[in-house]
Amino acid sequence: MPGPDPRVAAIRSAVTAAVVDLPDDALVLVACSGGPDSLALAAGAAFAVPRSGRAARRRAGAVVVDHGLVAGSDEVARRTAGTCRALGLDPVLVVRVQVDGPGGPEAAARDARYAALEAAADEHGAAAVLLGHTLDDQAETVLLGLARGSGARSLAGMPAVRGVLRRPLLGLTREDTLGACAALGLEPWHDPTNAGAPGDPLRSRVRAEALPTLERVLGPGVARALARSAAQLREDADALDHAAAELLATARAASADSSDRSSDCSSNDGPDEAIDVRLDVATLVGAPDAVRRRAVRSAVVAAGAPAGAVHRVHVLAVDALLTDWRGQGPVHLPGSRVARRACGTLVVGPDDEPATDEPNA
Repeated sequence: MPGPDPRVAAIRSAVTAAVVDLPDDALVLVACSGGPDSLALAAGAAFAVPRSGRAARRRAGAVVVDHGLVAGSDEVARRTAGTCRALGLDPVLVVRVQVDGPGGPEAAARDARYAALEAAADEHGAAAVLLGHTLDDQAETVLLGLARGSGARSLAGMPAVRGVLRRPLLGLTREDTLGACAALGLEPWHDPTNAGAPGDPLRSRVRAEALPTLERVLGPGVARALARSAAQLREDADALDHAAAELLATARAASADSSDRSSDCSSNDGPDEAIDVRLDVATLVGAPDAVRRRAVRSAVVAAGAPAGAVHRVHVLAVDALLTDWRGQGPVHLPGSRVARRACGTLVVGPDDEPATDEPNA
């Protein structure tokens, strides 16, 4: 008896590999929009997840998020939920979200969707939520990051695992998921906003126009090359982030030791030491630029600045307090935060007091 279609088998294998570390009795949810990627993933999970455990059967369910952004989205969600139930997924949840937030409609929809998925996992005790992002999605993410002048962390693309969210299909293509749906007799829903027409989301236009143009001009394999670059940059970014975290911890400890030894500047440290981040300048200055600036950004976010609003211009301005010190005043940051240099210490905290600056050295 012949085995399954190779594309179906590849998706099932990818799902098995993605859940192998979970408890044997875990519940795994699939985020399913009804599109070809997530529908192929749902079918793969329905088959593979219950067979992936040892002593007990893992369970596979689905979450259908209705963003309410296109006409008839409620009917699409209803049909998708019915298909998921027919595949054997249980439970199948339909969640309607309100898309309203910063960063434009694409970012707001993504934030609302992820919040709904994480809430569903928490409510039902799911060990993981599987997302249908493919190699093509990864390539689009990298290309968008390049166009925006993003750093290595952004160019590293989407991680295979982040918290409860997992992406089993990052090594497979959209062609694979379309082929799997055809082989299984599944009829996916095609989001009209993915056509790449004027007014469609930017990612859709990258998918419909930019990547095909690059493939035509540079030759086939551009998407795979971008995905490989993302994987390599993720390794680099992880290493740099680890080094930055160690530097940050050392600079915090050195600042605390310095404060214990001297009270000369204690009266200038601010109204609430608990919400300030204090770092020893000498420790930071000796680090490589890439590591130090990552540590600076982490300190700014730890002090309360919104991560999405902290850009390179902010990091460089704070970094100048360390490496180009001329007695300059404080650096004002997103989230009503401020960075200032005082008595050999970089202090990042609320912007609610006059800065106390070191005299020129």
